[in-house]
Amino acid sequence: MSSKISLTRYLVEQQRQEGHIPSQLRLLLEVVARSCKSISHAVNKGALGGVLGTAETENIQGEIQKKLDIISNEVLIEANEWGGHLAAMASEEMEGIYLVPNRYPQGEYLLLFDPLDGSSNIDVNVSIGTIFSVLKKPEGQPGVTEEDFLQAGVKQVAAGYCIYGPQTTLVLTVGDGVAMFTLDREQGSFVLTQENLQIPPDTKEFAINMSNMRHWAPPIKRYVDECLAGKEGPRGKDFNMRWIASMVADVHRILTRGGIFMYPWDKREPDKPGKLRLLYEANPMGWIVEQAGGAITNGKDRVLDIQPSKLHERVSVILGSKNEVERVTRYHAEAG
Repeated sequence: MSSKISLTRYLVEQQRQEGHIPSQLRLLLEVVARSCKSISHAVNKGALGGVLGTAETENIQGEIQKKLDIISNEVLIEANEWGGHLAAMASEEMEGIYLVPNRYPQGEYLLLFDPLDGSSNIDVNVSIGTIFSVLKKPEGQPGVTEEDFLQAGVKQVAAGYCIYGPQTTLVLTVGDGVAMFTLDREQGSFVLTQENLQIPPDTKEFAINMSNMRHWAPPIKRYVDECLAGKEGPRGKDFNMRWIASMVADVHRILTRGGIFMYPWDKREPDKPGKLRLLYEANPMGWIVEQAGGAITNGKDRVLDIQPSKLHERVSVILGSKNEVERVTRYHAEAG
């Protein structure tokens, strides 16, 4: 790459030349990117910044919050409060929606986010990240309600994540492929490092929590058993298993070199369709994966077509290399 292209320049070019995004969306994405830089600084300080460990609170999911969960949530809310381009926000860490103070003409966008995905890995210095999704506020009504956020994933106008690892990397789609930006700490800006990411359709890597094997439905067990059988089995090739327990890190690996990620339904909680959150995790990650040539289903249906019924709805997720996702989905169909 002959010259460094900043995130701001990339978004301006998307707005001017390609016509893919309006100026209001560009401004919103720049605010989110600045928030991710702030979170990255907090993550990097670690114990020196007093941000490690758990807080004395639970989130709406009933999960014990980490200090960084709360800090990251506040960073995203405070950074987006001032802009007239945003009407309201919803976070995995909050029970209801957050209305942006009406100091400006009401914005036309809705922001959903998981402020710190993979927070169980914070204290052991493993990659974690922020996931976000942007929707258009429905027209024809002055205020914002929780129902306005209940849009299928196909309605997203932008989605992305920022992963905090050896490098801080921002991955973004506005519906025209996937671009990757790396934080240049000396300049303090995200710089374009890769465009038009493509996930290979075939793979020899799968990611799943093997400790739950006894709880899986037969189609998932069938698929994993075939992978474990290696060259001597029906697949005729050896597979490697990878599991980081941080969705953002597992998906980032898949975007980089292919693979399949599975967080399926299991019989421990048969009434729950899955573990991951549809609006905060599955939809944004699913759109990114699809824009990179991959696929995402819940074992039966395309996740981005699912009509949400509540803000914190959960879903099974199978995503990654297209041919592997289609195979697992076919196994579910054959099982009935």
